[in-house]
Amino acid sequence: MVEHGDSDDVNWNTDDDELAIDNFQFSPSPVHMSATSPNSIQNRISDETVASFVEMGFSTQMIARAIEETAGANMEPMMILETLFNYSASTEASSSKSKVINHFIAMGFPEEHVIKAMQEHGDEDVGEITNALLTYAEVDKLRESEDMNININDDDDDNLYSLSSDDEEDELNNSSNEDRILQALIKMGYLREDAAIAIERCGEDASMEEVVDFICAAQMARQFDEIYAEPDKKELMNNNKKRRTYTETPRKPNTDQLISLPKEMIGFGVPNHPGLMMHRPVPIPDIARGPPFFYYENVAMTPKGVWAKISSHLYDIVPEFVDSKHFCAAARKRGYIHNLPIQNRFQIQPPQHNTIQEAFPLTKRWWPSWDGRTKLNCLLTCIASSRLTEKIREALERYDGETPLDVQKWVMYECKKWNLVWVGKNKLAPLDADEMEKLLGFPRDHTRGGGISTTDRYKSLGNSFQVDTVAYHLSVLKPLFPNGINVLSLFTGIGGGEVALHRLQIKMNVVVSVEISDANRNILRSFWEQTNQKGILREFKDVQKLDDNTIERLMDEYGGFDLVIGGSPCNNLAGGNRHHRVGLGGEHSSLFFDYCRILEAVRRKARHMRR
Repeated sequence: MVEHGDSDDVNWNTDDDELAIDNFQFSPSPVHMSATSPNSIQNRISDETVASFVEMGFSTQMIARAIEETAGANMEPMMILETLFNYSASTEASSSKSKVINHFIAMGFPEEHVIKAMQEHGDEDVGEITNALLTYAEVDKLRESEDMNININDDDDDNLYSLSSDDEEDELNNSSNEDRILQALIKMGYLREDAAIAIERCGEDASMEEVVDFICAAQMARQFDEIYAEPDKKELMNNNKKRRTYTETPRKPNTDQLISLPKEMIGFGVPNHPGLMMHRPVPIPDIARGPPFFYYENVAMTPKGVWAKISSHLYDIVPEFVDSKHFCAAARKRGYIHNLPIQNRFQIQPPQHNTIQEAFPLTKRWWPSWDGRTKLNCLLTCIASSRLTEKIREALERYDGETPLDVQKWVMYECKKWNLVWVGKNKLAPLDADEMEKLLGFPRDHTRGGGISTTDRYKSLGNSFQVDTVAYHLSVLKPLFPNGINVLSLFTGIGGGEVALHRLQIKMNVVVSVEISDANRNILRSFWEQTNQKGILREFKDVQKLDDNTIERLMDEYGGFDLVIGGSPCNNLAGGNRHHRVGLGGEHSSLFFDYCRILEAVRRKARHMRR
């Protein structure tokens, strides 16, 4: 079911999740070559390219030397960059200890702490040094907190779903490895959002060094993009940089953009996981008990306070946050508010393969040892360009032996950002629409044909439910409605909810579907016909035009609704849409209030029908 597809623009989906680090800020100044560079060479490489190399950390002297060595190679920036990487590798052995010290000092740790940690753990075990430095930082922070006698304000209405920065610092000693690394990165000066995204992409068991490397790889990827950008795009990038230089204030942690979510998003339980809950943490209020039942979904990572507000409009029911990685080989972090029972859930059969290589076995042959991914990140509404995958292939083919670490990091950044998979030697490709259908639990060719373009297929799939996850929650309805169910489906999209009910073998007597996209309505209609549904499919286009009188008339005609299901658009909520991430007041996300309005009309009419 496409809960977020009301916009015609191709946009990043959801998560957090599932997000690319695409807002690193740079303020480069023109860097001219030293006197050692011949004028003829200076005239053949732009100051922009030189400035990009300087921002990567290379000295102007090293850059001048690399340019001289590659002067006969048509001055290709990639060749110059490769030479610079070779210089770095050759000098590393002779200055390893000083480089380690400088590395940690540059990360923001005090020099005396770095020296102490290296004396205790040696200069080779970077992981132990990092852990020691984090411990020192926690001790210092605890002392500062004791000296300042910090008082925590517990009166924030959003505390159920979010923590302030003071809360986070106060709970640091009891926090997870992810939380400790996040706080350390913020203290070093990294943006909170960038750090959180990097931790999410690297995985919950990643070390501090791996997370920092990922952020650096993101910076390097941006530099690659700028070096190879088309001239008009380069000009736009430069103009954006100039605007940032003069208008932006220094970066500070932005506590208003994040919410605190469960470390493991298993909701009230997922299959084959020990954390199963038999009771909700807070009981459903009597006024919200079903039937009729309702089920609402949206992205987990939203601006601060959004989920608290959503909950307040849906009877103060506590959200159930679930990551679809427990059901398939792709992450998809979502929040669900519903009044369904949680006992006796069951998984649709057969369950999906749980790793990338199991889901797509042909990739195993080409998967390099340095790509440690077993899960894909959130599936997006758009895919990587062929220009990017070709650029990666060219970079990898420059090396006959082992791929340099810097190139590996850049490639892995792009793989995680775009969910690239290995399809040949040195060849990466984005998932095709059929593979996305498989991961999301839809039948093969569900979105294919009927005049829908490939671009629209990606958009519709990127916005849809993950069917296996939703079916697990809806499975409790099967014994409750042995003779079939009447469904009001809002923001239906490509029919994720309907597919889930079908795969659960729950008969759909009536489905009243409300979906604004013509292409998506065609997909649902095709599914309805091809699966030989015997019930009634009634379609409407716009939730805003589904007024109370129409709802009451439909309920009189069909005898009421047993389930109201849907998820309003996430266009103004998802982290990838950071320029329009305005919360529930946004043009698209405000449709949430139509969901609430319609749900209340259904429940009010149901009460009258029971009298």
